[in-house]
Amino acid sequence: MTADVNQSASSAEAGAAPGGAARGGVTPAPGGRRGTGMAAAVALAVLAGVAFAAVFAFALAGRRPAAVQLPRPSGIPSDVSTPLAELMQLSTVPVRPAPGFTLTDQAGHPVSLASFRGKAVVLTFMDPHCTDLCPIVSREFVDAKRDLGAAAARVAFVAVNVNPYHVKVSDVAAFSRAEGLDSIGSWYFLTGPVRELRRIWSDYLIQVLARGPNADVIHTSLIYFIDPRGRERYVIVPMDDHTKSGTAFLPANQLATWARGIALMARAVGR
Repeated sequence: MTADVNQSASSAEAGAAPGGAARGGVTPAPGGRRGTGMAAAVALAVLAGVAFAAVFAFALAGRRPAAVQLPRPSGIPSDVSTPLAELMQLSTVPVRPAPGFTLTDQAGHPVSLASFRGKAVVLTFMDPHCTDLCPIVSREFVDAKRDLGAAAARVAFVAVNVNPYHVKVSDVAAFSRAEGLDSIGSWYFLTGPVRELRRIWSDYLIQVLARGPNADVIHTSLIYFIDPRGRERYVIVPMDDHTKSGTAFLPANQLATWARGIALMARAVGR
């Protein structure tokens, strides 16, 4: 399985954070805002100037051999099983205010993170031209909203654009329609000036390697869970698999498991 790599951009574009992506991620500079309690390891390989590979892990949520019996991670909500927490590479993060921002959503409206106070926020980072992991996470979000039932009214699903070559409102709107995300009443795909996007990537430890408008965007894949008081609480690392031809996928049962896990976490931080 792998975490995210997406479509379009330039090698001059990079955020600042531990990476974990289907094929991407770039090592952050040390001493960043989130250094305490977290560590990351990223390997980047290039084959014929095209293939990129990277592996991401938080210190307490890395991949381990299946045969090893592991203690339950501390601080995990009681209704999230240990196997599910391990699958999602679920980690607690220091409880502190999530970095604020104001961007523009897929309908062209200004939206601030602070405007979601009183709701749980499921925050991730997506490329509107992605054909790899982002459509899979989109499906998980749609199914998680369904799994939440009436509780979905107290949850906002938010994505910040990571493609510096496709930052128009029409770009994020087209992706939202194509992936069915508009069926989530509280879905917000946010975009804005590249300079502001870069700041937000850095604040949330999202690294971006963009090599041109028609090349893959390689970026860190994380999902943050922010509580109704605007505080970061948990982070997970979305994953996918690939066919022999390189097409990203997850089996239906795993998609359902991820959606259920995202819904459980949204409920937990919303309490």
